[in-house]
Amino acid sequence: MSDMDLKGLFLKHASTLRGYLARKVRDPQLAADLVQESFLRMAERGRKDTIDNSPGYLYRVAGNLLVDHIRQETRRKTDSVTHEDLAEIEDELAELETQAMAAQQRAALKQALAELPERTQEIFRLNRIEGMTHAEVARHLGISDSSVQKHLAKALAYVMQRLQADE
Repeated sequence: MSDMDLKGLFLKHASTLRGYLARKVRDPQLAADLVQESFLRMAERGRKDTIDNSPGYLYRVAGNLLVDHIRQETRRKTDSVTHEDLAEIEDELAELETQAMAAQQRAALKQALAELPERTQEIFRLNRIEGMTHAEVARHLGISDSSVQKHLAKALAYVMQRLQADE
C-alpha cells in the first residue's frame, strides 16, 4: 500500500473511526490514540500483504485494540476499593471500637456503682446523672451538704479505684 493510498484512507475514514471509538470508550484522547494505532498497523500490514477491504480492516483492528486496551486496564486495576472508601471503612471501624470501649466503660461503671451502699448510689445518681447540685441533693434526701460531699467523695474514689483495677 502506498503512502498516498494510506493518506487518502486516513482522510476519508479517520474521523468516523474516531467517532465510533469515542462513543464506545467515552474518552476522545484514547479514541484518537486507537485510530492512530489502527492506521499504523494497517500501514505495516499493507507493506507485506494486500488488504482487500481497507475500511473493514481498520474497524476490525480498532475494535481489537479497544478490547486489548480494556483487558489491560482491567489487569492493571489493583484497587478494587478506592482509598476514600477504605478511609471511610477505617473511620467506621474506629467509631465502632470507640463505641465498644464506651459500652465496656459504662458496664464497668455500672458494676462499680452497684457495689456501693444504697445511700451512696442514690446520692451519686442524683448529683452525677440527674445533675442536681449538692444543696438540692441534700434538701431532697433531708441530709447535710457535707454528708452529700462525703458520700460523693467515697463513691468517686471507689469507682476510680475499680475502673483503674479493671484496666
